[in-house]
Amino acid sequence: MSQDIPVTGYAILGLLTFGDELTGYEIKQRADITLRFYWVSPAMSQIYTELRRLTDHGLVRADARQEGGREVTSYAITADGQDALRAWLDGTPAGFPVLKHTVLLRLLIGHATEPDHTRQMLHDYLGELDTALHDLAEVREALRGADRPGEPFRFPSLVADWGLDYFAAEARHAHRALASLGETGDGTRAATE
Repeated sequence: MSQDIPVTGYAILGLLTFGDELTGYEIKQRADITLRFYWVSPAMSQIYTELRRLTDHGLVRADARQEGGREVTSYAITADGQDALRAWLDGTPAGFPVLKHTVLLRLLIGHATEPDHTRQMLHDYLGELDTALHDLAEVREALRGADRPGEPFRFPSLVADWGLDYFAAEARHAHRALASLGETGDGTRAATE
């Protein structure tokens, strides 16, 4: 495993393992569709920086072609890239995720603001969770049929299922926090505060 390949580089290698060559823009689209649910989706500049690094290390092959009067470069994982990705997957500890949860941070110090502001923040978060659940459910549904053992999208399906469970748990916790802050299930406040 190369020591100077960051996790984002391995994420990009992983996105190239589904049997197709992708341009940097297409990698960004794939990252936005998939990584955003559980990892930071890299910016375009970061994708191109990592693609240059991966190409310099021989882990990705860059193929330039003319398309509509302009040069377009597509990228494919190489055999060395497959080996490096496998070494990273097999040799890296699972690691405990670093949780940077702004909702929990704001809830932790909620005493420093009005209770209505904290409740509104939780309602806003519930709205974002609803959107994420809807979007991820669509991704999950698109994987149906290719999610059986031996199929290429079995593992992305497992990640989508995990994400759906995670977002549902987050919604339960937000509702529980609202109830603890004196809000009833219908959005009205209890008499005491």
